[in-house]
Amino acid sequence: MRSFREFIEEDRVRIFDGAMGTMIYNKGIFINTSYDELNLTSPDLIADIHRAYIKAGAEIIETNTYGASRLKLAHHGLDEKLRDVNLAAVRIAKRAAGEAKHDVYVAGAISPLGVRLEPYGPTSMEEAREMFREQAALLLEGGVDCFMLETFHDLAEMQQAILAVREISDGVIFAQMTINDQGATAYGTPPEVFTPQLDKWLGDAGADVIGLNCSVGPQVILEAIEKMQTHTGRRLSAQPNAGFPRDVGGRQIYLASPEYLARYAKWLINAGVKFIGGCCGTTPEHIKLMADAVRALSPGRSKVATITVEEKSAAVEPVPLAERSRFGAKLAAGKFVTSVEIVPPRGCDASKMIEGVRLLREAGVDAVNVPDGPRAQSRMGALAVSLIIEQQVGIEAVTHYACRDRNLLGMYSDLLGAAALGLSNFLLVTGDPPKMGTYPDATAVFDIDAIGLTNLVNRLNHGIDSGGNPIGPPTRFVIGVGVNPGAIDLEHELKRFEWKVEAGAEYAITQPVFDVAQLKYFLKRIEHCRIPIVPGIWPLTSYRNAEFLNNEVPGVNVPDEIMERMRRAPDSTAALAEGVLIAREMLQEVMPYVQGVQVSAPFGKIPHALEVFEALN
Repeated sequence: MRSFREFIEEDRVRIFDGAMGTMIYNKGIFINTSYDELNLTSPDLIADIHRAYIKAGAEIIETNTYGASRLKLAHHGLDEKLRDVNLAAVRIAKRAAGEAKHDVYVAGAISPLGVRLEPYGPTSMEEAREMFREQAALLLEGGVDCFMLETFHDLAEMQQAILAVREISDGVIFAQMTINDQGATAYGTPPEVFTPQLDKWLGDAGADVIGLNCSVGPQVILEAIEKMQTHTGRRLSAQPNAGFPRDVGGRQIYLASPEYLARYAKWLINAGVKFIGGCCGTTPEHIKLMADAVRALSPGRSKVATITVEEKSAAVEPVPLAERSRFGAKLAAGKFVTSVEIVPPRGCDASKMIEGVRLLREAGVDAVNVPDGPRAQSRMGALAVSLIIEQQVGIEAVTHYACRDRNLLGMYSDLLGAAALGLSNFLLVTGDPPKMGTYPDATAVFDIDAIGLTNLVNRLNHGIDSGGNPIGPPTRFVIGVGVNPGAIDLEHELKRFEWKVEAGAEYAITQPVFDVAQLKYFLKRIEHCRIPIVPGIWPLTSYRNAEFLNNEVPGVNVPDEIMERMRRAPDSTAALAEGVLIAREMLQEVMPYVQGVQVSAPFGKIPHALEVFEALN
């Protein structure tokens, strides 16, 4: 198995298990029993619960140690069994994880002590820290992969737990607070306050995670997560209850269905959650449907690897870049390339689009960028649009191709067909999730992400499929990828860019650029793996358009001075003219540092895009 840090560094959403106490209770064991002692008295029962969650798709399971601190065990007269209870819990979980057919990791669960700390209670900060340290040390001795500090409502107590773990280990910490139906902790602390505080206490260990669990159902958790993600650059976790418990015949029943939690799991992922699971009331059925939702929204990248030494014997040399297309020839020669991004038709009539594209050819633009279901909108397919443009107009297309809508087999079929039809220039992207578009309940596929797709296309260019089998003559694709110089987590974006270059990327197109200093800093950071960079230039159409890009499009930063210029425009005509002028200025500023430009046509109006190119004259 990979190390836990390697496991979580992949750009995928990871699945935690669900409730342990709920499952134990459902097996007829009363709540006046120490559930933690069951690690010693009924280890098979605990192991079976772990196995059920793993079978449902859990990738990280928590030890049955929520109540296994010295203070909580003392309530049952078990404090002398502290060591045995914690070590047995880790041993049971690791055995179940080792039996799994997929990689499963074990998190050491640590909960609040159940007492008030000074100045509101009798327990000092030092005493609390020592008790947390004592349990954490035993979990570490047992061999946990990470630490789960969960269901904390007192920030001061969470601080002591973090400090305790840090004193004995540099392992990954999940620091999860719990909130009430008002969206704040029991002490009234809102997410806007506790999130930056947790971020500060966790320090420079970037792998650590901040999150929420328990207390409330997914709706309140989602609202809080949306607030938290604006106050930290760390990854977020969420483990909601299956709604609020209801008293039914003397039993506490959680009424939120697996389908309900799975629906919210999608929304949580879209809000930025990278680790998701369940808390009280959730069962393996809940986790299974949540795992299905995660698979639809969390692309994988391990299914198409780089070409191995063994496969090189079957591979052939790819066609030189300069011979694959006119666009590729200019890239290979180091010449400046120009392209305009259009929007595919909503219906099946492409005549209006064709008229606009003819203007681009007459103006000498090198290529037309054809998005693939941009922002998850339903439009004519990019492959068909690209073919129509090349056949009817004679200008080359740069076809955007997304992983969202096809499985691996479908991608092979599409790409081989595109090669046979003569399409060569591609921009390989992961794709916007359906939640963003007009059909939010549509199913996303995401068998692989843009990195895996780049590997796949590179293999085809070497004449082999993903299994290393010869396909005959190699394809002639010019392999482009997307990149975001303004990503919130720039280090992660840089790592993904390196992976894309390693996978075979030959050029990259950026998100819209409004901050030239930001772009120059990014270019400096990628000097060691530099391929031709083609920045996106987006002519703003209004102040509202600038606000949308600045606040709602990840990685796009519109500087204050540009926002002010758009705000001062007296009407829509003046605003569009100012937006085009700003775009021309951007083009002039970036030209010395890049090898091309992609200009977007505002509202699909190609003449406005052509106005931007006046900066080249």
